[in-house]
Amino acid sequence: MVLIQAVRDILEDCIQRYPCLSVCQQSMETAYHELCSSFQKQGKLLICGNGGSASDSGHIAGELLKAFRSRRPLTSRERDTLGEELASKLQGALPALSLPDFVAINTACINDNDPRYHFAQLTWALGNPPDVFWGISTSGHAKNVCLAAQTARAKGMKVIGLSGETGGNLKTFCDVCICVPERETYKIQELHLPVYHALCAMLEQNFFAEV
Repeated sequence: MVLIQAVRDILEDCIQRYPCLSVCQQSMETAYHELCSSFQKQGKLLICGNGGSASDSGHIAGELLKAFRSRRPLTSRERDTLGEELASKLQGALPALSLPDFVAINTACINDNDPRYHFAQLTWALGNPPDVFWGISTSGHAKNVCLAAQTARAKGMKVIGLSGETGGNLKTFCDVCICVPERETYKIQELHLPVYHALCAMLEQNFFAEV
């Protein structure tokens, strides 16, 4: 699948500002195509990670669930359905769930069961094709993220990874793993931000630029 020029411009701008991410360009393109395919089929995105990566999960979901860089006005059909007053206050959205933010069920799973399986349980409960699972682990070895990725794959979902230089164990469960070229946790996290911001901007451009 070929990137439309406006989407390619966003990716190229990211690489220009962070030249070290040139090694991730192909995997970012592949991840973008997987996400586009899912959303076009009315799929949703499940995202998870631990610590700073849990915050990144919520950050990604937030960029997709409301306007990021553009206003995303609703379509005329959506405005007719909602009525102009309500429709004027809502924005176009892409369905994304940050699994770390499910506090009640996560703490219940951690208390009642093996805590390594809490993201896997949520993935099992919520995910089905054409949904996409996006696991974030700086080392690639986060057991709970890897187990959730394994669960997603077993359910027939596409699996995206976001990790450090090697991709770790997570990479083995992924259809595509974006491995930023750093090995220290905080440096990996610093590069994860431009990667997912670029992907969110690319998706927004694709789905909402013509509204």
